[in-house]
Amino acid sequence: MKKLIFIFILAISVTAIAILASSCTAQREMYAQKSGAELWAQNCIRCHNIPSPPAYSDVQWETIGLHMKERANLTTEQIDKIVGFLQAAN
Repeated sequence: MKKLIFIFILAISVTAIAILASSCTAQREMYAQKSGAELWAQNCIRCHNIPSPPAYSDVQWETIGLHMKERANLTTEQIDKIVGFLQAAN
């Protein structure tokens, strides 16, 4: 009986891990398809008011991007898209 319960709990755990892993992959793919403007709007507004693109120079946006990559836990690709958008709109 204990062995059966253990196998059942193990099966549920493995299933849960598989579901989490697949949802993380799907979310990464979804973010990979987003433009810099979409990423900027969705990520930056979570913590503060987002400034307009002309508020900072291209160099300042690069510096801000490096800082926010760590603070907002964004990938290099996401930051490159966001900074590229902000520089192009500048």
